[in-house]
Amino acid sequence: MSGILFLCIHNAGRSQMAAGFARELSNGDVVILSGGSEPAATVNPVAVDVMNEIGIDISTYVPQKFNDDLLNAVDVVVTMGCGDTCPYIPGKRYVDWPLDDPKGKSIEDVRRIRDEIKAHVTDLLAQL
Repeated sequence: MSGILFLCIHNAGRSQMAAGFARELSNGDVVILSGGSEPAATVNPVAVDVMNEIGIDISTYVPQKFNDDLLNAVDVVVTMGCGDTCPYIPGKRYVDWPLDDPKGKSIEDVRRIRDEIKAHVTDLLAQL
């Protein structure tokens, strides 16, 4: 079974939304994990709200720091704005999505980011 690890700095917005979409759109056929280099205490409430608008609940997920176990469990690592703090392991497929951080953004901006993430996730899943 293929696996994807979504990484961003706080594991509170972009990576959580991406993981939510991937879980929903892959129908359980792909292992989906997420993490951050500096995890926040909770998932961004605006990200939770905009995902709830489309029927995906990410409210129960807890931001976590990425580790070797997460990295070794997947084939693809998707980075979103973590720059040099994102890990690199030879042999893994890496994809970088240049997305705005939803932290502190309006709900309209976070909806736009959500929709960009959905398009990226849909394309990635089609490639697997």
